[in-house]
Formats: sequence, structure tokens, C-alpha cells
Amino acid sequence: MASRVKDPTPEPALGQKDGDGRSTRWDDHREARRAELVAAAVDAIDRHGPAASIAEIAASAGVSKPVLYRYFGDKDDLYRAVGQWGAEQVVDRLLPVLLTKETIREKVYRGCAEYLAFLDEHPQVFLLLVEHRSSDDPLADGKEQIAATFAKLMGDTLRRLGVDAGGAEPWAHGVIGMGLSVGEWYLRRDVMSRQATADYLASFIWHAFSGFAADNGVVVDGVDELRLVQSEKPARTRKKEA
Repeated sequence: MASRVKDPTPEPALGQKDGDGRSTRWDDHREARRAELVAAAVDAIDRHGPAASIAEIAASAGVSKPVLYRYFGDKDDLYRAVGQWGAEQVVDRLLPVLLTKETIREKVYRGCAEYLAFLDEHPQVFLLLVEHRSSDDPLADGKEQIAATFAKLMGDTLRRLGVDAGGAEPWAHGVIGMGLSVGEWYLRRDVMSRQATADYLASFIWHAFSGFAADNGVVVDGVDELRLVQSEKPARTRKKEA
């Protein structure tokens, strides 16, 4: 457990100008301290489960509850910060996979495996976040961040294949929703191995993607992504509205 250490940088007085740099230094210190406290919260939730109390989180950080609330307005604010942390962890794990030279199919399967591996490392944190979606969703900001990243990557890939990329954004949100649902099922039911769960999830996503591409006249070769075969089936066109 960390020792209780008072924050060395005093908060600037209300209305104080930042000409001497104190306000900027305080902002930097505050963000760094918040990150440390979020890490302590993750550690406490990992050990005590989704029901981890603010007192247990504060103890993990080596601070008092008043100090914790100095950086987070309330419990929901802290949970939002933990949700943002989780989203950043997912993006940091998936981006290197999605930006490799592997085939699209390989990227999808490896990405799903990385995602389930992360949930296995912090199952209690994930369950806490999904259990608090009913009021002030702590995953809201994080989901937007991941969706924006997925939508850009998906849109770029579809455009490179010469396929309509208009659905990239709603599909990105759909993939995230499915990932959350499958992840919660996997952790709560515990009836299937992580590898099998990741493979089923990846299979669904891959066949949805390749099927849409095929409907638009492009067959994506799962063995060599660079070898795209133009199908004989004409691209599907949207009917004009009457």
C-alpha cells in the first residue's frame, strides 16, 4: 500500500492568472495525480471486486477519501475515469494489431483474442463498468473513443477496397456493443474457453465484413489481403426512393 503523501503543488487561488505558470503546472500535476489515482482504483477493484468501496480505493492509493474527492467530483466521476482508462487500454492493444501488414481476417481474429485477454486481466473492472451503465454510463466516453478509432480504420479499409464506406460509423458502434455483450457473457457464465469465445466473436465479425464486401462486388481473399478478386456478382445498389 502506498504511503500517504500530501500533494506538493497547492491549488491556485480562484481567478489567479497563469502568467507565472502556476496554473499550468497545477493542471499538469492534477492530470498526473488523477492518472495515479485511477491506477490505484483499478488495483483496488481487481482485488475487491465490483463492490470495491471508495474507502478501499482510497486506501489502495494511500490517501484519505477527502483527498480522493479533491480530484474526482463523486464516485461516478471516478468510474468514468476508470472507463476512459479501460478504453485507452483496449485501443493501445488493438491498434498495433489492426495496423500490421497481416490480412484483414488475421487482424480480426488477433484483435478479438487481444480484447478477451485484456478482459481476463481485469475482469472485476469490466464487470463494475458494465454494472453501472444504467445511470451515468462510465463507458460512454470510452466507447466514443473506440468507435471513432474503429470507424476510421474500417472506413479507410472499405474505401481502399472500393466499397461504400458509409456504414463505417454505425458498424463500429455495433461491433463495440457486440464486444461488450460477448465479454460480459464470457466473464459471467464462464462456460467457454477464452480462445473459443474469441474465435466465435471474430468469425461473426469477419463474415459480416467479407459478406458485405462480396455483396458489393469484391471478394476479399482471407489468405492474401492484397489479392482482391472481383466477383461476377454486380455491386448492390440502393433503390431510389419514390
